[in-house]
Amino acid sequence: MFKPYIHQKENWPNFEWNSDSFIELISEARNLQGKIVGKMETLGFDLRNEAVLETLTLDVIKSTEIEGEILDVAQVRSSLARRLGIEIENTVYSERNVDGIVDILIDATHNYKENLTKERLFSWHFALFPMGRSGLYEINVGSWREDTTGPMQVVSGALGKEKVHFEAPNSKLIPNEMAKFLEWLNSNKKIEPIIKAGIAHLWFVTIHPFEDGNGRITRAITDMLLARADGISQRYYSMSAQIRKDRNSYYEILEKTQQGDLDITDWLNWFMNCLLKSLKSSEIILTKVLYKHTFWNTYATEIKNERQKKMLNKLLDGFTGKLTTSKWAKINKCSQDTALRDIQFLINKGILVKEKAGGRSTNYELKNNC
Repeated sequence: MFKPYIHQKENWPNFEWNSDSFIELISEARNLQGKIVGKMETLGFDLRNEAVLETLTLDVIKSTEIEGEILDVAQVRSSLARRLGIEIENTVYSERNVDGIVDILIDATHNYKENLTKERLFSWHFALFPMGRSGLYEINVGSWREDTTGPMQVVSGALGKEKVHFEAPNSKLIPNEMAKFLEWLNSNKKIEPIIKAGIAHLWFVTIHPFEDGNGRITRAITDMLLARADGISQRYYSMSAQIRKDRNSYYEILEKTQQGDLDITDWLNWFMNCLLKSLKSSEIILTKVLYKHTFWNTYATEIKNERQKKMLNKLLDGFTGKLTTSKWAKINKCSQDTALRDIQFLINKGILVKEKAGGRSTNYELKNNC
């Protein structure tokens, strides 16, 4: 009988790989990890907290975006700040589903030394689906999936023309499959931690043990193991953000690997390259944090009122859409005349400028937006 999927191979899950093909990638990643941590250690406590907050916000937003769910940035940032004990401007109420994914990431990274257990995974799943529903559908929460409506498949294409990219192990096999996975993950077997993160990512998402949320939990496990590799709970780079950028190639290599044999060298090569890109992108986060710090050191005494301070912080944190007088007025609950006076004041101070691109309404942005 032809066995098309990796989990159906005779020696599953005894993976094989050729370390020689990516040993240089691991060395470069290790070097970059050390440099990033060293650079962050030179910053003050508040700036390090800001960098962690920026990184985790990006991680949560992009991890859910991969699944097609768009979260409110302000809610994610506020939820993270509350849980990390960081004081920020413009905190907002956060929904339970936002708090749930935030709780998972905080637990995964701050308690990275703790064993990953069935109970811990179930609690993550409860946090991800606090209402027991995925969209319109009621799902099994806090327990392994049950294939009551047929096998768990990854499918694309229009109705009647579906293409099956992958079929997960039968639900009856999950308890045994997860027991093997957790025993391996929690063991002290000598294996390069970055390689272990790559294997765990592939292994967990292949088992697909939950009815929904497997991708987000897979990335949380990846973050946990990368925190172990770094030896610190503070996150200064986002693997999820890079996977979101490389989403097409991610699904391509995942499908190829899951339909291949137990030699996962190509997958690990992809994973290492993705990690390297995410490490290099950390410079963007650091630049943003330092820009914000420099901005307030320069302009703090120039700001006239709380409305201006509130809106400038929104722009510095990544304002969604275009800033107009009507948006300024709506957010600050003031008249458009007041909003225009605020904006004109900041233009005169050299803080805001009109956007060059024309349109039906005038848009504004920071003069030196990083």
